[in-house]
Amino acid sequence: MHKYPHREVPADLESWPFDNPASDYRILRGDPRASGRIDAGGNDQGSRLGIWSCTEGAFECTELGDELQTILAGRLTLTRADGETVEAGPGDSIFTRRGERVVWDIHETVTKVFFTHLAADGD
Repeated sequence: MHKYPHREVPADLESWPFDNPASDYRILRGDPRASGRIDAGGNDQGSRLGIWSCTEGAFECTELGDELQTILAGRLTLTRADGETVEAGPGDSIFTRRGERVVWDIHETVTKVFFTHLAADGD
């Protein structure tokens, strides 16, 4: 069983570089560094559950699945393609949709727990 501690980055996270061509990452500000851990499922299983952390900076990407995420620590602003912004901090949850283009602006190192449904409708 994995724990999802508040206000600290777990020591067992692996580096997750911003290099997935499907997400088409674009760094917009600073030098954000992401890390994470998959606790259940995986990219080839249709869904995944895990924890993710990212240092300060901003990047744009395309979401690979429908994802529910709850912020455990840090602060961020998520900006959707239609201009809607979501300010989030500890205890807040965000939902993003598969194929949605978003900007993640990390104001202070964020740690979140996430559940992602990767399969397309009908898969």
